Amino acid sequence: MKFSLLFLLAVVAFSCQISVPKSCKIVVNEHIFEKAPFQACHASTIIELNDGSLLCAWFGGTGEGNKDVGIWTSVKKGDSWSAPTEVVNGIVSDSLRFPCWNPVLFRNADGIISLYYKIGPNPREWWGMVVYSTDESQTWSAPEKLPDGILGPIKNKPVVLTSGVIISPSSIETMDDKWHSHIERSTDGGKTWKKISIDPENTAKVIQPTLLLYPEDKIQALLRSNQNYIMESWSVDEGKTWSALAKTKVLNPNSGIDAVTLQSGLKVLIYNPMESGADWVNGRNKLNVAASTDGINWQDVAILEDQPSGEFSYPSVIQASDKTVHVVYTSNRKSIKHVVLEF
Repeated sequence: MKFSLLFLLAVVAFSCQISVPKSCKIVVNEHIFEKAPFQACHASTIIELNDGSLLCAWFGGTGEGNKDVGIWTSVKKGDSWSAPTEVVNGIVSDSLRFPCWNPVLFRNADGIISLYYKIGPNPREWWGMVVYSTDESQTWSAPEKLPDGILGPIKNKPVVLTSGVIISPSSIETMDDKWHSHIERSTDGGKTWKKISIDPENTAKVIQPTLLLYPEDKIQALLRSNQNYIMESWSVDEGKTWSALAKTKVLNPNSGIDAVTLQSGLKVLIYNPMESGADWVNGRNKLNVAASTDGINWQDVAILEDQPSGEFSYPSVIQASDKTVHVVYTSNRKSIKHVVLEF
């Protein structure tokens, strides 16, 4: 699928109505917890609750991939976060347990909160799971396995189109070390899903898409890649088909990203602004905030981390009802940081 001239003109016209600020203000910069009943944590996700408080989830245990790793949550009411609580784990039986991975929080049109996550020995063999809350995370339903072939959102939040269609960004990692991204599309509020590949013939390794919305339900997918740059694909038909993958101008050290479309239409991206290094952690010691009006030209507006070493990675970003922007991310695998931005 190629861009049409009308599509490009629509994106340009829309972008002219808003502008990228030179900077944004960091108004909160905190750790969600200082002490926890686990040694390591990673892959956080965040959502706003109905009363304006915040719910954050992540996986935690002795180390990523270990059998004791479960999904933990904390709620921020006022100025403080609650103590971490494990809500699900990978126990199958008295003699069998698998690690949990990559939780993603999502609220559907009925107000029900879904907590998607993965269970399995590794990302090549894991499967999708979900629990639900109808009381703003006070209690959760029994875990349910997603249908075969459906993994759920793999790292980043789904988006809801004006038609009510849910687009969930996902990806697979195969046993022969190939990475492919796809979306899982639902027209019935998340009851059933259809898997749609994003440029499956491309040989680049791409996973963990994040989705941005434009007028007339145009969708941009930004993807983690092994190409030293974030890659992109576009849809102009509510996610039914996608353009060929292409490199953006934004650096990526093969690390997770996330982005959000603000109420104003401005796009905000959280990413590690470096190329890949000698090992997988290298390049995750810096974490930036970038903004764009068109999804094509990005400008850094804040620096969240700029350290000589360490890992600050796997961000998740949302805009709250009061228009503040909330970011959570891994801090050296020992804690989860929460940052509030004002644009």
